[in-house]
Amino acid sequence: MDSLWAWWAVAAAGALHGLNPATGWALAAWRAEGAMQTLFALVPIGVGHIAAVAVVAAAVPAAVQTEVEFDPLLLQGLAAALLLALLARHLRAGGHRSARPRVGQAGLALWSFIVGTVHGAGWLLVPALVPLCAGGMPGREITASGSLSLALAAVGVHLTAMLATTAAMAAGARRGLRVARQWLDSHRSRNSSP
Repeated sequence: MDSLWAWWAVAAAGALHGLNPATGWALAAWRAEGAMQTLFALVPIGVGHIAAVAVVAAAVPAAVQTEVEFDPLLLQGLAAALLLALLARHLRAGGHRSARPRVGQAGLALWSFIVGTVHGAGWLLVPALVPLCAGGMPGREITASGSLSLALAAVGVHLTAMLATTAAMAAGARRGLRVARQWLDSHRSRNSSP
């Protein structure tokens, strides 16, 4: 039963990340013309999020193997600096040009990566991954490949929960935007008629 809690924690962390509007669902809902575009935006959001997790997944074992002290704030600081550099570039290029942001798939993936790194997407999984990969749960192989496959499965569960929640939030926000626009249009037409 103890090992089940670690899996629930991994899924809950994914759902929590999916609820966060900064991870990309708000941009996806705002820029999409329809439901399919909103769902297609999940691909770059997922790629960016998994890249943020992968950076931590690569950095932590590398630091342990080389016996170098690793500061978790280093990755977050680098991601924040990248975000500030992109903001400066945007402002220097003329700032806000339209009400609907024109962000491509790569831009949405980069956004998801930066925000995922800044809010510690990979670090949140470490406490749940340790009992899964280093614990004595049934079915866990003693080899490093057993730990790697469990870690990959945990990241898959996390990403699935995150994308399911992101899809629900983006679809709900998209529907809410459509209803709000319809209401505003009908309200304006009633007020403008004599």
